[in-house]
Amino acid sequence: MLKSNVFFGLLLLMGIANATENLPDTIDVIRKSIVAVGTFMPTRAPRADFRGTGFAIKDGSLVVTNAHVLPKKLEIERNERIAVFFQQNGKESLYFARTVAQDKEHDLAVLKLVDGRLPAMKLNVSRSMREGELLAFTGYPIGMVLGLHPVTHRGIISAISPIAIPMIKSKQLNAKIVRRLRNPYQVYQLDATAYPGNSGSPLYMPDTGEVIGVINKVFVKESRENILSKPSGISYAIPIEHLNNLLINNGLL
Repeated sequence: MLKSNVFFGLLLLMGIANATENLPDTIDVIRKSIVAVGTFMPTRAPRADFRGTGFAIKDGSLVVTNAHVLPKKLEIERNERIAVFFQQNGKESLYFARTVAQDKEHDLAVLKLVDGRLPAMKLNVSRSMREGELLAFTGYPIGMVLGLHPVTHRGIISAISPIAIPMIKSKQLNAKIVRRLRNPYQVYQLDATAYPGNSGSPLYMPDTGEVIGVINKVFVKESRENILSKPSGISYAIPIEHLNNLLINNGLL
């Protein structure tokens, strides 16, 4: 039995080592798929308003992000438009986009680029994730303060648990939490730190770059960390199955 445990332990370590070794190559491939999501207004200073991160899928004309990243209302009279920002040939570029699908329950949104295409990431909807698996996510943790240079974080799935948990005291409840308690779903809790600008970042397999979740920094914390007076630094991701359902229900697959 001891030899068997040692053998499987070595296999696990080898798997982690392979994933770690492949991550730099994976980042080189997926970096071009990562965009900053926000709005653009020609008469505003600055003209670009960064709100979160997104990533391209399918034929490269669709961009996934969190629903809360999108503005509740655009100043149409001032020509404000949704846009994605990225580096192209060493220069900052943008594509205008429009919203084609939203799932506010799971805080997901899909944008359609008006013109242009981006290299797309592949979604892995068949993989059954387990606690302890090594993953990575790439995005813009503090917006465009550091320029349009995507940042990668690595960590493991610390827990797979319901989005909402019962509160100790009734005064800790609010309408949003009550709704989620009625129909909770599983989310990935991560040991890597995500920041508000990471909202909408892809959570992916380090060795293949296949997306298995979408980072959510704000929405989930409203449910799971409402009882805390200060942020815990715990990060969460929405499983990819909910994005896949959104795409199917809106005829985008």
